[in-house]
Amino acid sequence: MPMGETVYLNGAFTPRKEALISPLDRGFLFSHAAYEVTAIYGGKLIDFDGHLSRLGNTLEAISIPNPHDPAGWTDIHTQLISRNQLSEGLIYLEVSAGTYDSRDFAGPEIFTPTIFLFADHRPLINDVAEHGIKAIFLNDIRWRRRDIKTTQLLSQALAYRSAREAGAKTAFMVEDGYVTEAASANTWIVTEDDRIITRNLSSDILPGITRGHVIARLRERGLPVEERPFTPDDAYAAKEIFTTSAGAMIAPVIQLEDRPVGDGKPGPVTRQVQRLYYEAIGADVATAAPWALA
Repeated sequence: MPMGETVYLNGAFTPRKEALISPLDRGFLFSHAAYEVTAIYGGKLIDFDGHLSRLGNTLEAISIPNPHDPAGWTDIHTQLISRNQLSEGLIYLEVSAGTYDSRDFAGPEIFTPTIFLFADHRPLINDVAEHGIKAIFLNDIRWRRRDIKTTQLLSQALAYRSAREAGAKTAFMVEDGYVTEAASANTWIVTEDDRIITRNLSSDILPGITRGHVIARLRERGLPVEERPFTPDDAYAAKEIFTTSAGAMIAPVIQLEDRPVGDGKPGPVTRQVQRLYYEAIGADVATAAPWALA
C-alpha cells in the first residue's frame, strides 16, 4: 500500500520526496534510535497511550531526550493523519540520537534528536486476519534488550527473508529451548484444554501494546491468560496459534513448518480474540470481518 505523501521531520511537515536526513545521523551510523508504530483505524489512533508510554521508556533507556510531551506527540500524529487523509493504516515514528560532525561511539553528553514520522496506508483487517499464515522456527540471534523498541532490526529483517524463502509469512524465534516471539509480533498458543498462553514480559521480548490490550480484554471476559514461556513442541501440540502486533493486529497461524495447526484453519478462540479487539477499536465487525462472527 502507498506511503503518505506528507511526512514530519524535525518540526515541519514536508513532502516525503523532499525530506532529507544526514548520513551522519546516529540512527544511520549506530542504529541509535527508537521507533513506534501506531495503528490507525477509522482515522483514529489505536492504543496510543500505550505506544507513548513505551516510547518514553525506550528513549530513557538509550539516553535520548523525549522531544515532546504526550500532547505534542498527539498533535503531530493527528496532523499527519489529516494531511495524508489516513483512514486505515499505520504511523511510524522514529527518534534518533541526532546528527553530529564526527563518528564518535559515545557521542555528546546530551543528544539533540532527529524526529521523523510517516504514514502508511494499508488495510489492517485483511486476508491474513481472515485466512491465517504459515510460520517457521528460527534461532533467536537478536540482542538481549528486546524490551526496548529500537531500530536494531537486522535480525528481524533476516528472519522475514528466511521465512519468505521457506514459503512462510513469519518466523517464531527460539532461544534456550523456548519461543521468545515472532519476527515482529508477540506469540500466543491455545492448548487442547483451552489454556491461552503467551510469553511473560522480560528483557527477552517486546512488551507489545496490542498484547497488553488483548490480555485485558480476555480477562474482562473471565478468560485467564497464562504468561509464561512455551516450547516449540508446545506450539506443535497447540490447537490454535496467533500473533499480536500493531501492524497485523490478530494474525492466526495455521501452519508451523510443515505441520498444520489444529485443523489448519483459524480456530474459535482466535476468532473471539479478533472480535473483541475489532470491537474495541470501533470496527463494524459484521462489515469489516464477517468471518470473525462465525
